[in-house]
Amino acid sequence: MKRLFDLVLGSSRMRLYVWLSLASQILIVVTGGVVRLTGSGLGCPTWPKCTTDSLVTVKAMGLHGVIEFTNRMLTFVLLVVAVFTLLTVFRNKLVLSGQKLLSPAVILLLGVPAQAVLGGFTVWSKLNPWFVGAHFMLSAVMIATASLLVFRFYQPTHVPVSPALFNLAMPLAIVGWIAVIAGVLVTGAGPHAGDDHSVRNGLDLDVWQHYHSYPSYLTLLFAVWQLVSYLRRDGARWSSLQSKVSQLLVFALVYQAVIGVAQARFGVPAVLVGLHMFGATVILSLLSFQLLLVRGKTR
Repeated sequence: MKRLFDLVLGSSRMRLYVWLSLASQILIVVTGGVVRLTGSGLGCPTWPKCTTDSLVTVKAMGLHGVIEFTNRMLTFVLLVVAVFTLLTVFRNKLVLSGQKLLSPAVILLLGVPAQAVLGGFTVWSKLNPWFVGAHFMLSAVMIATASLLVFRFYQPTHVPVSPALFNLAMPLAIVGWIAVIAGVLVTGAGPHAGDDHSVRNGLDLDVWQHYHSYPSYLTLLFAVWQLVSYLRRDGARWSSLQSKVSQLLVFALVYQAVIGVAQARFGVPAVLVGLHMFGATVILSLLSFQLLLVRGKTR
């Protein structure tokens, strides 16, 4: 039995669990996007059951029911990962004590039932866009928390930066989050409601696409400024961890901008919306990492 515990809950497994925590939080957003973009949001029209008489999807619900029920089952994947992560932290508290993993691990575990209950309200409200948006924002918080868990596990050496870089990290994160929130509002005004009979939030899509673009481009500007500052500090070197995260963030923001413009030009096709949602999750994680690397001392 001890060998089994060592295999599953040994300190060497912590590396796996912190990355699974982050990956699973991103995955649940992406699969939730698939549910909405395929019109399967009410494939299971009740909650917590899939139908009034069945916990699982039934043949009458068709492919929409399969898609929605599969997404619901991913909640249990998140739960298993969160439980194993927390148990591993507790079992190896002396080994991992300096990494401060307990609080983010607890938050991630508590976030699973919170996400499930909020998902239930979303179904009960027939995919009210404000509940849908709140569901995404809760996932955004969980992605940031999982990023903190990864950061604290690795305990990267804190490298002091110039006052300008230090002061830029927080506005970059704040403006990035504002862009994401504006994007959620745009989604609620867009054509992909998750079901043909679900209402929209009543905002003007064309107008709010512009409102979303302003903080998005400002985020990109700040990120480029940050990267150029790192390169000036490091000379020709691109190898520092801070610089690598900054590079990834700029790349992700450019990707997001290209997809966003293409969405607006081609009438918001579902495939591009899905790619845009994935980009948003990656950006949320990178915004957390860039902030932690500049302002978050671990030693």
